[in-house]
Amino acid sequence: MFSTLAWPVLALLAGLPAAAEPPPSLPIFDGKTLNGWTKVGGGATFRVEDGTFVGDVGPGANTFLRTEKTYGDFRLELDARLDVPGNSGIQFRSHQKPGENGQVFGYQCEIDPSPRAWTAGIYDEGRRGWLFPLTGRPEAQKAFRLDDWNHFVIEARGPSLQTWLNGVPCADLIDTEDWEGFIALQVHAGKSGRIRWKNITIQDFGHSTPSPLFNGKTLQGWQASGGGHWSVEDGEIHGTSATAERAHGHLFSNARFGDFALRFQVKPERGDSGVYFHAEEAGKSGVAGLQVNIDPEKDTGGIYEIDGRGWLFRPETAVIQKALKPGAWNTVAIVALADRVVVHVNGTKIADLRDDKAARAGRFALQVHAGQDVDVRFKQIEVVALDPR
Repeated sequence: MFSTLAWPVLALLAGLPAAAEPPPSLPIFDGKTLNGWTKVGGGATFRVEDGTFVGDVGPGANTFLRTEKTYGDFRLELDARLDVPGNSGIQFRSHQKPGENGQVFGYQCEIDPSPRAWTAGIYDEGRRGWLFPLTGRPEAQKAFRLDDWNHFVIEARGPSLQTWLNGVPCADLIDTEDWEGFIALQVHAGKSGRIRWKNITIQDFGHSTPSPLFNGKTLQGWQASGGGHWSVEDGEIHGTSATAERAHGHLFSNARFGDFALRFQVKPERGDSGVYFHAEEAGKSGVAGLQVNIDPEKDTGGIYEIDGRGWLFRPETAVIQKALKPGAWNTVAIVALADRVVVHVNGTKIADLRDDKAARAGRFALQVHAGQDVDVRFKQIEVVALDPR
C-alpha cells in the first residue's frame, strides 16, 4: 500500500515490468541463543528455553530485549504466552535514550491480561501513553487467550500501524511520530510475571523515507498566487497579509500528490492561515481543495472546504489549547490515505475524518487569509508519497 511496495498486477496492466516478489518472512530469533538481541532497562531476566524466549519479572524499571537491527516498514509475527500473568508488550519502531540502559520509548503492541482487555492495542511507551486502546471493540477484547499461546501480527507501513490478535483485527492507527526503530520484547515492572515468545518472524519492506518539499533557501518548487506576500528568511517560509488585502494568498507546490504523509513546523504569530492538500488554483477564493486550519488561538488542525461544504471537522477549543503552542514552533502532521484524513498537532490527534467526496490528488498550498493581519512561518516541510490502499 506504500511507496516501498509495488503491485505486480497493476504493473502488468499498465504495460510495465512486474515488480519483484514480496520479501520473504524470515526468523529473527534462532530458537537457541540471544544472538541479535540485547537486554536494556530494568532487572528482569531473559533466557532461551525449549525454543522460546522466557522473560521473568525482576527489580527496577521496565525491561526490554531489543533487536540490534532497526526496521522501518515490516510485517512482524510472533506467538506469546503468559506463564504467570503480568503486563507486557511488543515494542516496534522504538528508540532508547542515551546510555547503555537508557529509557526505551516508542510504539508498543500491548499484552494486557487485566479485565480491561486491551491486548494488541497500541501504547506509546515512555512518551504519549495510549494511542489506540480497544475501548468499544468487543471482538478485539475477546481475542486474547489467558492460558494459551496467542498469535500477534504487527504491520507498519508508512504512517499506517495495524495489529491482529489470533486473526482478529485490533488496532488501526495512523501516526507519523516514528518511521523506523528497533523491535523489543517487554517485561513490565511488577511483583510477578513470566512470559514466553516464539516463532518470531519478519517481512522487511524497507523504509518510507520523507523527502523535503522546501529547500530552506528559496521558493524553488513553489508558486505564489493571490494576495499576501511570501519570502524565505533564515530557512523559513514567511507568509504575511494585511487587513486591507481582499484576496486570499496561496503558495502552491509545483509537485502533485495522491495519498501522502506530510509533516512540517509552523509558527502562527497572528491571523488565520492553513495548509491545503489535493488542491488546485480555482474558484472565487483562488483555491479548491481541503484545508487544515492554522491559527494561533483556535481551530488549528480542523479540516475545512472553502467555497464548498465549510467545516468538515472543527476541533474543540479545549483540545487545541492543550496541544497548540501559540507564537512558538509546532509540529503538524497530515496524512491522506484513501478516504481517510488524520491530523496531529504536536503529537496529539486532532482530526480523524472519513471523506469520500473530496479530490484524491493535487497540490499543497500554504495560505494567508484575506481581510486579516496575518503573520505565519513554515519550515522543515517534508512528505512521503504513499501508494493507495
